[in-house]
Amino acid sequence: MIDWRVARSTATTLTRPGPDLTPGEADEVVGELREAAARSEGPVRDFSDLHAPDTVQAQAPVLVVDRPRWIEANLATFEVLMDPVVARLEQGRSGGAGPVGGLTRAVGSRVSGAEVGGLVALLSGKVLGQFDPFWTGPRGEGGRLLLVAPNIVQVERSLDVDPHDFRLWVCLHEETHRVQFTAVPWMRDHLRTLIDELTEATDLDSEALQRFLTDGLPELVKVVRGTSDASLAEVFQNERQKAVVDRITGVMSLLEGHADVVMDGVGPDVIPTVATIRRRFDSRRKGGNGVDRLLRRLLGLEGKMRQYRDGAVFVRQVTDQVGLAGFNAVWEKPENLPDRAEITDPAAWVRRVHG
Repeated sequence: MIDWRVARSTATTLTRPGPDLTPGEADEVVGELREAAARSEGPVRDFSDLHAPDTVQAQAPVLVVDRPRWIEANLATFEVLMDPVVARLEQGRSGGAGPVGGLTRAVGSRVSGAEVGGLVALLSGKVLGQFDPFWTGPRGEGGRLLLVAPNIVQVERSLDVDPHDFRLWVCLHEETHRVQFTAVPWMRDHLRTLIDELTEATDLDSEALQRFLTDGLPELVKVVRGTSDASLAEVFQNERQKAVVDRITGVMSLLEGHADVVMDGVGPDVIPTVATIRRRFDSRRKGGNGVDRLLRRLLGLEGKMRQYRDGAVFVRQVTDQVGLAGFNAVWEKPENLPDRAEITDPAAWVRRVHG
């Protein structure tokens, strides 16, 4: 269904080069990011009161990468996550749709590969860091943290902020994600379960296509015109998918909002220019030209920005009501995670979990 070699080739070809750096400057950036990630772990764990068990599965390496290596890592993860979808499509075809010719399948898979590659190439220039929970290391390590060095340098230059402070600031946020997944071992499997449920809820028949043509295309036009806040993914969702997506949105808003709260809590003690960085970075999140804003809506990046904002409000309000220990009940078991509605109604979560 997807030619992953074409996806990798397309993404690598289309990704833009990073900022100009001499070999010595590049080495300095890589070394400083590694050191900043290591410096961040202790303060993040102390502030959040999240501590990982002493097991191999709770270990997660930190990798400083360029854009091509980020592309390679994400396409590998996409391939793993797409396997169940491909299996369902193949099963549906063998169940009565008739065999698909080799040429038709080859052309279709290459087109899909090119589309995926183009999307990943676009994102490769925007992501500063990312925790990949679905990677498994050779010794059974669970997840890895990727810091995208050229993007970090590009943003610190565009914001005109102290580069050393900015690199540590980024690491505080991304290290929080690493702490979340290493201190909460069940989170990784829970997210994978939600993704599998989303796959099971996906319509792959002709009726679903017809519904998209009649209902989805008009909504897509609204997205392009700017009269709808939906993302391209939301246009395709059926009711079962929306229920799962609400749960996924709740989890992701929690993780992103918590990371922002932790970095804001730790930052003033270790980063002299943190107030300037936060102000200019938030302004950058809201900015962009018309094309950039359209792409963010289509790709769901506007929703990502809402996750930071709404999730941070949730964390702060719950902590104000029940304290840090009361908030940390959210990490005890999957049933304690907020859904999308509770993220915007923290008191409802407190009532449900704490009575």
